[in-house]
Amino acid sequence: MAHKRPPDNDIPHNIKEKNVLLSQQCPERRLCGMVEDSYRVERDPMGEVKVPSEAYYGAETQRAIENFKISELRFQRVFIRNLALIKLAAAKVNMALNLLNERRGKAIVEAAERIWTGEFYDEFPLDVFQTGSGTSTNMNVNEVIANLAIEKLGGKKGNKKVIHPNDHVNLGQSTNDVFPTAIHLAAVEATERELIPSLRELHSALTEKASELEDVVKAGRTHWQDAVPVTLGQEFSGYASMMRHGITRIEATETGLRELPIGGTAVGTGLNTHSDFPTMIVKKLSILTGTGYRLAENPFEALQGRGACVEFSGSLKTLAADLTKIANDLRILSSGPNTGLGEIELPAVQPGSSIMPGKVNPVIPEAVRMVAARVIGNDLTITLAGQGGEMELNVMMPIIAYCLLESIELEANAAKVLAERCVRGIKADRERCLRYAEMSSALATAISSLVGHDKAAEVVQEANRRGKTIREVLVESNLVPKEKLDAALDLRRMTKGGRV
Repeated sequence: MAHKRPPDNDIPHNIKEKNVLLSQQCPERRLCGMVEDSYRVERDPMGEVKVPSEAYYGAETQRAIENFKISELRFQRVFIRNLALIKLAAAKVNMALNLLNERRGKAIVEAAERIWTGEFYDEFPLDVFQTGSGTSTNMNVNEVIANLAIEKLGGKKGNKKVIHPNDHVNLGQSTNDVFPTAIHLAAVEATERELIPSLRELHSALTEKASELEDVVKAGRTHWQDAVPVTLGQEFSGYASMMRHGITRIEATETGLRELPIGGTAVGTGLNTHSDFPTMIVKKLSILTGTGYRLAENPFEALQGRGACVEFSGSLKTLAADLTKIANDLRILSSGPNTGLGEIELPAVQPGSSIMPGKVNPVIPEAVRMVAARVIGNDLTITLAGQGGEMELNVMMPIIAYCLLESIELEANAAKVLAERCVRGIKADRERCLRYAEMSSALATAISSLVGHDKAAEVVQEANRRGKTIREVLVESNLVPKEKLDAALDLRRMTKGGRV
């Protein structure tokens, strides 16, 4: 039975989660001027560290807080939750292998599950820009789980004799295999829960709009010049197809993320883990998530390279390109209302100008275009970071994790907003569409099979010179018999292709 996943907060992480408490950003302010009982002293291999008494994290996290004051970017909730899920699954497997006693194992499982279900997010304040393996964040999770488990067993935070963050929580694991596993788990979860449903909603909205506008004939445009007629429905069917192809690409590349590197430990050899641990934990993670995961075919490749992430990001970039095209077309088609194309009307969702009264702008498509630009930028970052595999390990994993998850979230939200706040409310100006179609000089294409290409070009030149329509010039010239002319210049027929 799949583990029940709680809904994430509706507020996007990149708005809410960056409002980190000053005390978390500036740990020295938590300690400076405090009385002695406001902190505890912990030890790690480098010596003593003062840690705020209320914190569940420990010495290694505190050092990382002080070392990496670079940005306000924190790992997304979905990433932290899936790191905790790995610890939960590992504890269950280690108990089954008799490597972890039941008392400690159950306490670790309970602590990890609390994080997995969304608690204690404030205990993970570390900057994304940190050690390239993600060791600081892995230890952050290990320490918080350990201290929660210690309290569960009646001990005091920091008492590693009760529960040790390395010896017990991190048992059979290395950051080097845990961190990339968490990237894959989090990306798959975010894609399945948020991105794919949002894209399907946008595909549905575009498909419905294509059907609604099926009979609205308009001028086609290529190179921003007159082209033969199409219907608005045909244009929107193209947009819908882009989303369908986008979903297919994402689902295809997502399969690479379902291969997990867990069990390779430090360099891929699996040193310090039980030989049955890798297959058992992958099976456990599949059960807990309700998703079919498989063990990496080659653990060395799985630690050295992040090809699956780079490939998946490429599908998100392709989607971003298609979203840009759709959003831009909607802006152009709705331009005006009096000096632009004005063939469609977008829903008016807010005033458009602080100085021009009554102005309404295409704000939803504009927001979507900015999302696409960010995703394309993230893809470049992920590609460059994907080159960060040096010898046995990729050492740019934290930025891959952050950018990949941000791109998934942004595109999921943008697709949903575009569908709900824009596409579903689009209306066509049928009269204007028809008028532009009749004015198009490209209508001469329909008579080229009757009079030849060169003669049809002469008709276009004359029509443009005299400010007449193709139909008017042809009626005056009697170049084509009336019955054939009416059939040739049937706009609706033109949208169906074929010859006169």
